[in-house]
Amino acid sequence: MATHRLYYDDSYLQNFAARVLQCLPAEPFASASGTVAVWEVILDQSAFYPTSGGQPNDLGKLEEARVLDVRDEENEIVHIVDQEIRVKEVRGCVEWGRRFDHMQQHTGQHLLSAMFEERYGLPTVSFHLGSELCTIDLRGPEPTAEVLQGAQRAANRAIFEDRPVTVRYGTAQQLAALGVRKEVERQGILRAIEIEGADLQPCGGTHVKTTGQIGLILVRRCTKIRQDWRIEFACGGRAERSATADFQLLRTIGEKLSCAPEEAMAVMNKAATERDANFKSVRTTRQQLAEARAALMMRETVVGADGGRVIAAVFEEENPEQLLPLATELARNERTVALLGHGETGQLVFAQHATGVRDLASLLRQVLAVVPGKGGGTRDFVRAKLAEPSRVAEAVETARALATK
Repeated sequence: MATHRLYYDDSYLQNFAARVLQCLPAEPFASASGTVAVWEVILDQSAFYPTSGGQPNDLGKLEEARVLDVRDEENEIVHIVDQEIRVKEVRGCVEWGRRFDHMQQHTGQHLLSAMFEERYGLPTVSFHLGSELCTIDLRGPEPTAEVLQGAQRAANRAIFEDRPVTVRYGTAQQLAALGVRKEVERQGILRAIEIEGADLQPCGGTHVKTTGQIGLILVRRCTKIRQDWRIEFACGGRAERSATADFQLLRTIGEKLSCAPEEAMAVMNKAATERDANFKSVRTTRQQLAEARAALMMRETVVGADGGRVIAAVFEEENPEQLLPLATELARNERTVALLGHGETGQLVFAQHATGVRDLASLLRQVLAVVPGKGGGTRDFVRAKLAEPSRVAEAVETARALATK
């Protein structure tokens, strides 16, 4: 027996009475508080909306049982509840805050999609109503900032005009004759939502009575999703919270930068330019320091019997980023092996000239077999990080002993 869907004709219905047709134990349900035992309840009629068409299900109660999920299974609405219902007649109560939020988002989506298609030729191919933001996927060329703002502005203009939102019923052919936005091939009588002068769209979801109840539409951003463009947006109470959070964030940024919120972007651009210049300066200074230190270490290191140098050193207070340019600079010298470590972080960097005779990758594996850590590299250059930074001197000494055999 098909469940009579009360929300089809009255999305504002919160309380209703119904007859219980079935109540059976179901698979345990994973809720926010953990896995709970649940029952599947089927009623002769219901105001609860099941997850469908991108819109999440309603929540609420059937008598004292909490409705944890609502599913659409063929022609029946299945209510997942946390208590067995033993009576034949029940009173249902839909959680209104969640329902009205979903009504605002879904009607807002219809209006926004209509503006994108009518004004810019960008049809909506999918819709998702999330817990914080909603999305529509548009097909066509990338929407520019002007297109995003234009669609938002046009949709909000229709909201401010407080246009009626009504339910229409008819066959696919009848709706097509009325100019439905998206034609469907289903047979029989279909339900459609009409926004006066803006949109007519087949839909089984819940909607507000006038566009004014959407409150406001705020388009957030646009990203590429495979062949389409995903638009994030929020309506009503969500748009208010989102805009408030955005301004609070901007104000906080302004306070950190010691400027007015409207000046934050200019100050950040200036800071980014200065940062890039400082980064280049530091990189140049670091290279110059590496060259000077490498020259000093080369002079202070005794040439071995084989005519080569093995330079082993552990640094404690220096910036660990100095290891890489120093090792690279030392390895520019033929027949030279650099075995460097950093005491605080446990980092190791081993390097040698391309004409070197040792296999540093093999040498590192031998070191890590003695002093555990993770790393790797090539025959002439390796990097690693020890599990215990306090053992970095031991690791470097082990490497030195192996390299001088």
